Amino acid sequence: NDKQITDHYAIIPTGQGLGALRSLPELNRKIYQVIVRRFLSIFYPAAVYQKYAVEIEVKGEHFFAGFKVLKEAGYLKVAEIPKKKKVIDASHPEFIQMLEQLKKGMKVSLDDLQIKEGETSPPKRYSSGSIILAMENAGQLIEDEELRAQIKGSGIGTSATRAEILKKLFNIKYMALNEKTQVITPTYLGELIYEVVHTSMKQLLNPELTASWEKGLTYVAEGSIT
Repeated sequence: NDKQITDHYAIIPTGQGLGALRSLPELNRKIYQVIVRRFLSIFYPAAVYQKYAVEIEVKGEHFFAGFKVLKEAGYLKVAEIPKKKKVIDASHPEFIQMLEQLKKGMKVSLDDLQIKEGETSPPKRYSSGSIILAMENAGQLIEDEELRAQIKGSGIGTSATRAEILKKLFNIKYMALNEKTQVITPTYLGELIYEVVHTSMKQLLNPELTASWEKGLTYVAEGSIT
């Protein structure tokens, strides 16, 4: 549907110049392969999972466990996405067989219990990759449904400009990037700027402002306002 296309992605593997692939540095070669695999994934069927939920009650205590079993790999065959820890695949046939035999109301024996102590960890800092996703999905932070729908698919910046926005923030020393870990931290100057904006024009720090502008632009495009 051409009406739904707002921007385009220029990276489409064509197969031309494939002979030059061998002469590329290893990192470049890997990047090319990621792009090709992602492109091929589009033409593959979806991955199919079977979910299992197990609940056991023992002397008034409830124990829960959930499992996701990969039934059909689909596009995962070519995408080479790292397998999630909670997903069980064909390499555990006995366990899958056991899950399939479970029925509601079945009596099972509880052989062993262990209490594991742990600590919660603070939210992870943004990295150069995760901050771009956060900019893309900035609308999720908006409570107003109409405004949230307006920013959906646009977020802060566009797919073509987000990296440039970040680059500028690094250049003017509002943010610092750790080259090795790619973790982003605000600089002292950046924190000062934030405080100034927070006390003078708080709405500038809210994605609702971007959404309201997007809304206005949409009305102009539709011709409902001038």
